[in-house]
Amino acid sequence: MTPRLANPYPLAKDGFAAMVALEKAMSAGPIEKPLVHLIKLRASQINGCAYCIHMHTTEARREGESEMRLYMTSAWRESSLYSPRERAALAWTEALTRLPETGAPDADWDLVCDQFDETERAWLSLAVGAINVWNRVAVGFRYGHPVETPTGAENAA
Repeated sequence: MTPRLANPYPLAKDGFAAMVALEKAMSAGPIEKPLVHLIKLRASQINGCAYCIHMHTTEARREGESEMRLYMTSAWRESSLYSPRERAALAWTEALTRLPETGAPDADWDLVCDQFDETERAWLSLAVGAINVWNRVAVGFRYGHPVETPTGAENAA
């Protein structure tokens, strides 16, 4: 895949600086970091953003998330690996990421209200919005993700 812009950051410096500031604010916000990773991963899966999937699975693993929970994120509704709070956040992530199809249904909002206070609801929605912006930038500009060679693959032949 050929990138469409080699480095868009200096071309929209103030805009990207604002996005980075939002990310910094979110990391200091009330939503727990492991949950933010799941939100970012799920939105990135829906949006087909390989760059962000790679980034957020790598970060989540480094910070202690289990590989199985990462693998199962795309099938979270059928998995027992997620808490009610995580399930509410994942439902809201899907609702906002697929906004034209879902219209942000009241049933998903009700789940969010059961698990998050008002402040957390605001931050949760910002987290979903932010990853959707990043996905659109990465997919739109055709960012490639790093490619690692699996351990031992060099000797598999």
